Amino acid sequence: MSSLFGTMSVALQSLLTQQGAMGVVANNIANANTPGYSREVPILEESPPTLSGNTMVGTGAILSSVESVRDNILNLRIQQETSQQSSLNSYVNSMDQVQTLFNETQGAGLQTDLSNFFNSFQSLATDPTSSSLRQSSLTAGQDLAGALSQTSKNLATIQQGLDQSVTQTVGQVNLLTSQVASLNEQIQLVSNAGESPGSLEDQRDEALQNLSNLIDTAVVYANDGTAAVTTSNGTLLVAGNQSNALTTQLNGTTGMHEVMAQGTDITSSIAGGELQGLINARDTGVPGAQSYLDNMAAGLISAVNQQQSAGFDMSGAKGADFFNPFTPATPGSNSGAAVTMSVALTDPSQIAASSDGTQGDNSNATLMADLQNQPIVSGQTPGNYYANLTDVVGNSVSNATAGQEAINLVLQQLTNQRSATSGVSLDEEAANLVLYQRAYEAAARVISVVDELTSTTINMFTPS
Repeated sequence: MSSLFGTMSVALQSLLTQQGAMGVVANNIANANTPGYSREVPILEESPPTLSGNTMVGTGAILSSVESVRDNILNLRIQQETSQQSSLNSYVNSMDQVQTLFNETQGAGLQTDLSNFFNSFQSLATDPTSSSLRQSSLTAGQDLAGALSQTSKNLATIQQGLDQSVTQTVGQVNLLTSQVASLNEQIQLVSNAGESPGSLEDQRDEALQNLSNLIDTAVVYANDGTAAVTTSNGTLLVAGNQSNALTTQLNGTTGMHEVMAQGTDITSSIAGGELQGLINARDTGVPGAQSYLDNMAAGLISAVNQQQSAGFDMSGAKGADFFNPFTPATPGSNSGAAVTMSVALTDPSQIAASSDGTQGDNSNATLMADLQNQPIVSGQTPGNYYANLTDVVGNSVSNATAGQEAINLVLQQLTNQRSATSGVSLDEEAANLVLYQRAYEAAARVISVVDELTSTTINMFTPS
């Protein structure tokens, strides 16, 4: 290899090596703004030397491989934080719909109807024989009952929408786990063939990132390049080139879909991702608000009917129920009280404004108005109880929003670290390009020199 042709062979190999390295740099530059791309590095190695006489002579360099620069531990941290961020985002977006139903500043909510109802009895007490004032009280009762019923129906609609989102999200999870399994197989094949699976690993990282947006994940990388994926509680999602699809199953008691894995209900064990946020809002946030509404409706129905029955109507008859009585399906439960709430009276003259049966007496109307200051709903006044409802909904959204902000800061820091490790620096790539260019030009110069020497040698032995 110490001959001129040996030197040319080394130079030619150098041309190919530097050309390959420049190709890697060019690819990095091309993907500088590609989401999920991990910077690649050409690995140059010295070719095995050969023995020439008593001397070991070098045989040049080769491009042995191309490696992607990635930090799997950092990627796992980002996936975990992304999962928690997505869970909070999903919960806040879901509960914002609930909060809108009780937004008093924008004209929504029940406070106006609640106040109008009790104020109408205060007005009626000024003239208990007035047909118009009696009609106003009856209308105010109908408005309050209608508002509670409609709000309850709206909450049920929101809950049904969240349930549909749960089933759709499970389908998206299955698509991504199937994609990860397919990429595992391709990465294994490429690695076994001695090629670099960098682009495939980038695609898998992107799929894992998207998966962590939907559900909490834990990833373990095997020596063969494949990634095993489970939930943080151990439910297997991907193993090698196989994925285990999740399913949903309708719960006959709640009417909501449960998330199933190989026949096991894992709904309560899902600890992150959009799926957790949807489930928390569906199973805790919305039912909590619904429970408040039902308790308020049941308390109002019971207290108003009780006070109504203590008085007398315009005809002197004992007061009949103002609202249709609520009969719980389950003893001790107020579930359904709000959605079924309605006014029983059909004639304004049936309002029991009198306490002694005389038409001009207003005592019972005054007592009906005073109910707004009595602890008739779970030991609280109706106004205070409703304020607690709006506070509970508002605080749940506020706390989740604060958690969002904290996680966003952490996630931004981790993302910056990953960019510093795996991202493409155009300045660095420009420097590398010059480095490989100069080596390529030098190798080309060696070939040119060898060509000249070869021509000279040939001419030395050519007859003139």
